[in-house]
Amino acid sequence: MQLKLACADFTFPILPHEQVLALISMLGLKGVDIGLFEDRSHLQPSTEFENVQRSGRALGQKLADNGLVAADLFLQLALDYESRAVNNPQPEIRDHARDAFLKVLDYAAECNGKHVTGLPGAFFDHEPKPDSTARAAEELAWRVEQAQTCDVVFAIEPHIGSLANTPERAAALVQAVPGLTLTLDYGHFVPRGFAAAEVDPLLQHATHFHVRGVNSQSGGTSLADNELDWPHILNIMDQTGYNGWLELEFGGNNLTDTVEFRDYLRTLVA
Repeated sequence: MQLKLACADFTFPILPHEQVLALISMLGLKGVDIGLFEDRSHLQPSTEFENVQRSGRALGQKLADNGLVAADLFLQLALDYESRAVNNPQPEIRDHARDAFLKVLDYAAECNGKHVTGLPGAFFDHEPKPDSTARAAEELAWRVEQAQTCDVVFAIEPHIGSLANTPERAAALVQAVPGLTLTLDYGHFVPRGFAAAEVDPLLQHATHFHVRGVNSQSGGTSLADNELDWPHILNIMDQTGYNGWLELEFGGNNLTDTVEFRDYLRTLVA
């Protein structure tokens, strides 16, 4: 398989964004995952979307200046998973989320991004889980359609706290929405008692992948403490024709783990 390595800009939160991009370029990586996380990333929807054309072009220029491309734009509209969820029961909140999605597609066009990740939605205490899931599927299907008209691949990240919080639920959701793909991270499942083998079938639906050390206690550990069988994972990717980015996703300014996993993956593929 072709090894396309990226790094998340939110890996280095204490640095100004310009320095983050320069550092990622210095590490010899070609892709950047841009976090558009309200209240917790360098670039936030509330400010970037005030003038989508201007801010998107500005980001595209900064990426080009550093020899980088936008591997993924990851949109999150709130710190919690319910208040701005794509399947929030309140129509006005869903309308706001749709508007933000259209803006992120315009933003992607300006910075030459071809992949957007969002959250799958949440369960709500006052309604049956099937109702929450059905509404999420409807909203995600609309997003797939909008993204396809812009030649953008849309994915969701199955994660803790979402309605796709198990491998089975993630598989059911992606199968219920034609064209929907996954941004996959084993770290959301293995520390919660799921075997890696239960996550493996999701790779066939993945168009983006988050690389972190994972073991039964932690979803973001070092290479030395990692328990995932990375040769096995890369072999499945090779068999299924995966051609997306492998994003080194370590939060908290962890340069050592990023470099160690970069070198390890390069060795495996070589």
